[in-house]
Amino acid sequence: MRIKYLLLVLVMVVTFTGGFLSGVLYSTFTSHQAETEENYFLSIDDAPLAERMLILKQKPKVEDKKSKVLMGYVQDFRDPDSVNYSDLTHVIFSFAHPTKDGKLLLNGDTAMENLRKMVSNAAKHDTKTMLAVGGWFHINGGESYEYFKEAITNPVARTTLVNELVGVVDRESLDGIDVDFEHPRNKEDAHNLLIFVEELNKQLQSRDKELSIAVNAKVHSVAGTELHNVVFEPSMFAHVDFVNIMAYDGQWDGEYNAANLSPFTHNVNIINYWTNLFEQHKISKEKLVLGVPLYGQPEDPSIKQVSYEAIINQNPKNADSDKTIMNGTTYHYNGTATVKQKIELALDNGLGGMMVWETGLDAKGEHSLTSVILEALESNGLFAVK
Repeated sequence: MRIKYLLLVLVMVVTFTGGFLSGVLYSTFTSHQAETEENYFLSIDDAPLAERMLILKQKPKVEDKKSKVLMGYVQDFRDPDSVNYSDLTHVIFSFAHPTKDGKLLLNGDTAMENLRKMVSNAAKHDTKTMLAVGGWFHINGGESYEYFKEAITNPVARTTLVNELVGVVDRESLDGIDVDFEHPRNKEDAHNLLIFVEELNKQLQSRDKELSIAVNAKVHSVAGTELHNVVFEPSMFAHVDFVNIMAYDGQWDGEYNAANLSPFTHNVNIINYWTNLFEQHKISKEKLVLGVPLYGQPEDPSIKQVSYEAIINQNPKNADSDKTIMNGTTYHYNGTATVKQKIELALDNGLGGMMVWETGLDAKGEHSLTSVILEALESNGLFAVK
């Protein structure tokens, strides 16, 4: 009995030990195999047929798909429910108006209500909401230039303006600020704008918020040369996340000509200027965002601009052109083909995305230029940053 018992125990020990070792070896192999398969694949192509050895070769690296931004300005009187947030990475609420002592003004209670509703709506689509400060006209009358200039020239007012903007970001759960001091006119303006941007960016970065700046195209629409009536310190652009190039309103260069609103050739010169500037100063071209107008410019300057939506509503075939006649007036604008050309131009030159002014002017449905831009980005394998 004892001999049989010992034999039984021995068999059990051998079986258990063998199973344990097999399990360890199998576990070690499968663990290593999983780790290996993550980075390698097996091949016998280069091995001698007689040896039939498996040789490990490194997997080719798959590059991450690039992403771009698609930013849309929205005027403060627009119905927040009318904005197509799903097409945009950023909505930029326009405008907050600076006072000379650095305080901020919005266009009444309605503007604040619209801002809050926009923040709520945008969040549902993972779209970021920014507040633009400045613009061309001031709520108190006249151009914004004198108000903005005074606010950023005086150190006390400048600090107040920074604190006011950061306070709005905190209170209203915004994702950032857009600076729209469109026409700094001399070196002093440029230097003060640089200081303001540096101080604002420092505060926003500590909160993980973004800062963009809208800039004049800086290129004459006819001559193709640099315009010197707007002055920037290039080092300033290192302190912002995005530089929104207002590549439109070229009709005012020289004698009035509505056809110079924003033709493709003008945009070629604009992109050449800005990419060369950024390369020269070793600033990433990914910060550059090319702006597209969503309106038509009349050949008669005494007549108001019209929205792209009105142009399409008159005749959907207008989407295939850059010019149309409405009520006896000829209007120039950017149709689908031109916008697609601009997108390709921007991508080929390494820009970070596209911008539209202004979403409330866009056509609805299949002729929406914002949707055209989004589809073009996606067809190029580029996905908007949300």
